[in-house]
Amino acid sequence: MTWSAQQTVEGFAAAGEPTRLRILTLLAREELAVTELGQILDQSQPRVSRHLKLLSEAGLVERFPDGAWVFYRIAWEQPGGALVRAALSVADAHDPLLRADLERLGAVQAARAEAAQAYFARNAARWDDIRSLYLEEADVESAILEQAGHGPFSSVVDLGTGAGRMLTLLGPRARRALGLDLSQQMLNIARANTAASGLGQCELRHGDIRATGLPAGVADLVIVHQVLHYLMDPAAAVAEAARLVAPGGKLLVVDFAPHDLEFLRDGHQHRRLGFSDEEMERWLGEAGLEVYPAVTLPPPPARRGPGLTVKIWAAPRGAGRIPSVSDERSAA
Repeated sequence: MTWSAQQTVEGFAAAGEPTRLRILTLLAREELAVTELGQILDQSQPRVSRHLKLLSEAGLVERFPDGAWVFYRIAWEQPGGALVRAALSVADAHDPLLRADLERLGAVQAARAEAAQAYFARNAARWDDIRSLYLEEADVESAILEQAGHGPFSSVVDLGTGAGRMLTLLGPRARRALGLDLSQQMLNIARANTAASGLGQCELRHGDIRATGLPAGVADLVIVHQVLHYLMDPAAAVAEAARLVAPGGKLLVVDFAPHDLEFLRDGHQHRRLGFSDEEMERWLGEAGLEVYPAVTLPPPPARRGPGLTVKIWAAPRGAGRIPSVSDERSAA
């Protein structure tokens, strides 16, 4: 796909304004909401929205609603993405204004991470109860077992293991299992839970699921269970998870379908309110995995209170497909 000369001129014109260049620099680091951009740029939300509208109309950024919020990201896969790369490649990375913006972005990210870790620390002991507030966990776990297959698995990796429920569920089918999490409190509970289940083959490690440090193709089953909606960059976590899948192996992503329960942002630290099939299938395909139709598990009609629809995306790696150096770089 290419642009006409007029579209190219309009694209450069949209990028060629100080505030909009600052916005593109920030969005090149992660997808952000209008309110967050306004906080970082110290500008009003209406003013930032006008700049984003111009960038979106020029095809440089993509706008996607998420509940009551609206997020923006660089249109990397479109011609506008190439134009953004060109503009940012010649911009001075040490420019004081751009450096100050990135420092404020770092402060926003740190505040988010601190709030999330405090939430997990407060709730670690009752995590399974919280996780079951809005869905029928037994039905979800039965579907996970069906999608995972009977095994036996030589190696299972559970990214964002939390209290270790996926390890206790899938560990009996695995010769070796590894759970990673950033919360030490969660890891301590996961260790106790796997030990109580007699799963001596399960190892728990402190680690970031977006940069695990594990070798490519290390596991024949990788699972990311109810984790992505907490993350600033869920696409990067999917790419890293896919990198770990061995030829002939499979990635399972379990998360919510799009919903509008806004209280989960502040009350439970949810960053995203679910994911569409189109979005997830694009991420999985870009990571080199086969894309199967998702399993959809709606809440029971008789359930009282809010209900969330759970999705399970199962994505195998072809037997002849070996993760390449480019896969590892894209996940870094």
